[in-house]
Amino acid sequence: MVREYLIKKNIKPLFNRIKVLEYLLSHRNHPTVDEIYNGLVGELPTLSKTTVYNTLKLFVNSNLVRLITIEDNETRYDADVSDHGHFKCESCDQVSDFSIDTDKLDTADLDRFKIVEKNVYYKGICPGCLDNKKLRIQEDV
Repeated sequence: MVREYLIKKNIKPLFNRIKVLEYLLSHRNHPTVDEIYNGLVGELPTLSKTTVYNTLKLFVNSNLVRLITIEDNETRYDADVSDHGHFKCESCDQVSDFSIDTDKLDTADLDRFKIVEKNVYYKGICPGCLDNKKLRIQEDV
């Protein structure tokens, strides 16, 4: 399936490329290069971080993968290239997807611009971390 998808997108289906895309499709946690590399190096001992970087760059340029730069010092990757937003929890660092209709955002100020990419990022505290904080506060009382 992944092999055929790469061929359809005019990307030579090299083994490392297949494995990186499979990893992204099965790990919807918006992994970093390090997470992808560490997740695959046990199975592919000859894999290098350079190969992961180059593969991801190819996938981003071919619109197979979305680059997420929710933080200045951190780059993550998302195999879901449909329009949606990302929320990063400032407590646990988890990045979550949320639905948003980017066509309904007020972009009247951009009428004369050509928009080639739409990204919506929010930061805050996720429900799990909020619940944990409430539990800790209740336990302290």
